[in-house]
Amino acid sequence: MRHVGFILEDGFQVMGLAALSAFEFANMELGAEAYRLTVMSEHGATIRSSLGIRIETVPLTLAPDTLMVVGELVPRPLTPALRSYIAEAGRTSRRVAGLCTGAFALAEAGLLDGRTATTHWAHARDLQERFPLIRVDDDRIFVADGHIWTSAGMSAAIDLTLALIEDDHGVELSRRIARKLVVYHRRPGGQSQFSALLELEPRSDRVRRALVYAREHLRNPLTVEELADAASVSPRQFSRIFREETGQSPAKAVERLRLEAAQLMLEDGRHSMDVVARDTGFADRNRMRRAFHRTFGQGPQSLRRGLRLVDQSAA
Repeated sequence: MRHVGFILEDGFQVMGLAALSAFEFANMELGAEAYRLTVMSEHGATIRSSLGIRIETVPLTLAPDTLMVVGELVPRPLTPALRSYIAEAGRTSRRVAGLCTGAFALAEAGLLDGRTATTHWAHARDLQERFPLIRVDDDRIFVADGHIWTSAGMSAAIDLTLALIEDDHGVELSRRIARKLVVYHRRPGGQSQFSALLELEPRSDRVRRALVYAREHLRNPLTVEELADAASVSPRQFSRIFREETGQSPAKAVERLRLEAAQLMLEDGRHSMDVVARDTGFADRNRMRRAFHRTFGQGPQSLRRGLRLVDQSAA
């Protein structure tokens, strides 16, 4: 049984606790208490999240096998006692992880000096400026540099936790847990923090509605006429407002959505190239290959091999 300790302080972000569910399902799938979970704070008090939700914690215990520091919406300096505890865990725990802005706590404790790390993209520049000895990669879902792990924000805590479980028990268990959590089998650490929908940032509900429709119907041709119908405007008006709001044509945006979906299917590893091309609307693997070369400078087969190498380096 492995002891996993979570450190919370007032103002912690509730989403970081999603990692607890991944460990819970690991125990359920294994039929044993493979992970013993302890939620801690410096003094063992009732801790308030940034949302105001309260959670009971116990005082800091002996350094666990895996220590996970949950981030706050606004990172604050550590107390001397907490800084010392995290620094000691860096020497004695098998793994230490900073979830989201928890990377700031690891940095303040000196655990990230000379290492590569990530954090929520909105805080990455601040992390780099405050701790110049860190190599901050603001476009990674999670980073494992030796026994020190860091994740991007929000849902990336689940990706990192699935990687930890895979490190302990193999890929098949992490796949089963991902299905239980209704998430894609964990995104590789090297995958971008940004999704196509987030980057397009449409201003109006009409364009946003069309993009959501496109993502949910990738097998369809997704012509301008079809997307305009989803947005409840004429095709001519749709093309104009779409380009005004996103800076690109509907066809280019649809291709980005298809590529994003294809990347996730390739990472999952269970589908042939023909199935990936069909399910993401590329019609055939040659058309998908050309789209990958235009965008990534390499074909889907090369990208799949690269994803496997990233997974191996994170293990």
